[in-house]
Amino acid sequence: MTVDLEVPVLIVGGGGSGLTASMLLSHLGVESLLVSRYPETSRYPKAHVLNQRSMEIFTDIGVAPAILERSAPTENLRGVGWYSGLSGDGPGDGYAQRLAFIEGWGGGYTDPDYIAASPCPSANLPLIRLEPILKAHAESKPESDVRFFHELVNLSQDSEGVTATILDRRTLEQYRVRSSYLVAADGGRTAGKLVGIDMDGITNLRNVVNVHMTVDLSQYFDDPGPMIRWVYNPDHPEHLDYGCVLIAVGPDHWGDRSEEWLAVMPYPFEHPDSSDPEKVLQRLCESVGLPASAPRVHSVTKWVMEGVLADKFSQGRVLLVGDAAHRHPPTGGLGLNSGIQDVYNLCWKLAAVLQGRAGTGLLDTYAEERRPVDAANIEIALSAAMNHSTVVNAFGLSPQQSAEENWEALRPLWSDLPDSPSRRHGVSQAVASHTYEFRQQGIDFGYSYQSAAVVEDGSPPPTPIDAVRIYEPSTRPGSPLPHAWVEREGKRLPLGSLIHGGHFALIAGEDGGDWVDAALKIAAERSIPLRATRVGFGDVDHVDVMCAWLKNRGISSTGAVLVRPDRYVGFRATDAVSDPAAALADAFDQILATGGS
Repeated sequence: MTVDLEVPVLIVGGGGSGLTASMLLSHLGVESLLVSRYPETSRYPKAHVLNQRSMEIFTDIGVAPAILERSAPTENLRGVGWYSGLSGDGPGDGYAQRLAFIEGWGGGYTDPDYIAASPCPSANLPLIRLEPILKAHAESKPESDVRFFHELVNLSQDSEGVTATILDRRTLEQYRVRSSYLVAADGGRTAGKLVGIDMDGITNLRNVVNVHMTVDLSQYFDDPGPMIRWVYNPDHPEHLDYGCVLIAVGPDHWGDRSEEWLAVMPYPFEHPDSSDPEKVLQRLCESVGLPASAPRVHSVTKWVMEGVLADKFSQGRVLLVGDAAHRHPPTGGLGLNSGIQDVYNLCWKLAAVLQGRAGTGLLDTYAEERRPVDAANIEIALSAAMNHSTVVNAFGLSPQQSAEENWEALRPLWSDLPDSPSRRHGVSQAVASHTYEFRQQGIDFGYSYQSAAVVEDGSPPPTPIDAVRIYEPSTRPGSPLPHAWVEREGKRLPLGSLIHGGHFALIAGEDGGDWVDAALKIAAERSIPLRATRVGFGDVDHVDVMCAWLKNRGISSTGAVLVRPDRYVGFRATDAVSDPAAALADAFDQILATGGS
C-alpha cells in the first residue's frame, strides 16, 4: 500500500488523553488525525474526578464551560461519607446512618487553600458524559480529523517519521498514514507493544467490579454533599472486608438525588463470584441494603487493580501518554488527570518542534519530566487503595462477628455510651488518614520538573511540609506558576492565563522593564509566542490586587520569571542582571534545545 494520508501527528486512542491531545494540538495550530478502535466514546461512568489542574488545562483549551455545565454542582462535591447499610438496626428517620465524613477536593471549592491555588474548582463528570463533550470539541476544529472505529494494526518508523497501517473497522479496508510523530493514548493495547515498550510494576492485586445502575437512593440518603459514599452493612458480615462504594453519576441531578449511580466492589483476584453478574448484583444489594428489585442495571464490568509504569515513555517518534504509559488504582482520581497533564506537557513541545521553534531534544524532556511524576502517582494511588480498611477497623466491624455484634460495635458512634468519646475519636483519626487520598493538593500542584527544559537557578529544593496533602506555591524553576488575580484596565484575570494559547510568559517585578523589553525582542526575532508584563504596584502593566503574587513571587522588583506554555517556570532571575537579553537568550536556547541557534 502507498501512503494515503500525511499528517504531522497521529493520535492513537480516543479516550480522555487522546481527545485532549487532539484539542491541544488544534489549539496550538498543529494538524492531527485521531483514530480509535471503538465505535463510540466510553459507555461506562468511570474516571469522574477532574482536579483543579485539569480544569485549568480545559480552560486554556476552551472546553471548560461545556464541562462545568454538565458537571455536578460544587455543593455536591463536598467530600466523602461512610455509612451503615441503607436498612437494618441503625437509628432513626429511615435514612442510612452517616458514620463519618471528610472534606475532599477542596470541599466544593470552599477550602481557602484550594481557592488560593487556582481560579478553577474541581469538577465531577464521568467519562460517559465527559468524552462526548471532548469529542465534539475536537471535531469542531479544522486542524483535527477524528475517526472512531478506525484501528491501528501496525506501524514502522524511520528517522523522518512514522508510517502506520489503519483498519477501517466498518469497511474492513486498510490505509496508511504517514506522520512526523505518533502519540499513543490507547491504554497500552497496541502502539507501545509494537515498538517494544514494556510495562513494569505490580499487577493482579484484586479484581474490582463496577455496576452502573439507575436507582432512587434519595429515600435512603438526606445529605447532598458527598461525592463518594462508602457503605458497610452490618446485616451481611461476609461483605464487610470491602463494602460497597456508591458514586453519583447524574445525569440531571446529583448528590442524593442522582438518577444513576456507579457501585464499585472489590474482590480477591480471580474470585469466581466476580465473573458472575447474578452474584455480583446479589452482593451489591446485600452490601448496600437494597431490595433486589430496586436497581435497573445498565452494565456490569470487571477490571484488574494494578500499578504499572512503562519502562520508557517514548521509542523513536512514538510517545506514550495516559494509560498507555501508566495504570494504577483510581484512588484520588489520579488516572485521567495524570493523562491530561501528560499531554499538556507534551503538546506544546510537539508544536514548538514541528513549527521550527525548538530542537528535537525538547521532546526528550517529556519523559524526563512526566515519568517521575507518574511513578509517584502510582505509589500514592496504591498506598491509598491499601488504606481503606482503617476506617472499617475503627468502626469495629468484622466479618468474624455476627450481624448483631457488628450493630453493637457501631452503637457508641451515635449513642452516648461510656466508650463513645474514645470510639468517636478513633474514627476521626482513621478518617483523617484518608486525607492522603482525598486532599492531594500537593500532588495536584506541588510536583516539580527537572530536565533540560528547566534552567536551574541554584536554589536548594524545598523540604515539603507534606508532599501529598499540602501545596506550597513557589517560582523556583520547575514549579508551576503560583495563582494570583491581577488587574489591567479594570479587568481582573488569573495571572496564569497569560500562557493560554501556547504562549511563554515573562513576568517581571515593578522595576523589571529591561526584562520585558529583552523578552519581546527575542520573541519577535525567533517567532516565539510570548506575553510579557510587569506585575506589582505603582507603574506596572498588571496590578497585584490581592497581594497573592507578592506573597509567592520569589523575586525582587528588578527580577523576572519565564513561564513555559504549560504554566511551569522555566527560568528565574531573583534580581536584575547586567545583560537581561543574554540571560534570556541562553534560557530560551536551553529550554527549546536550540543549541544557541
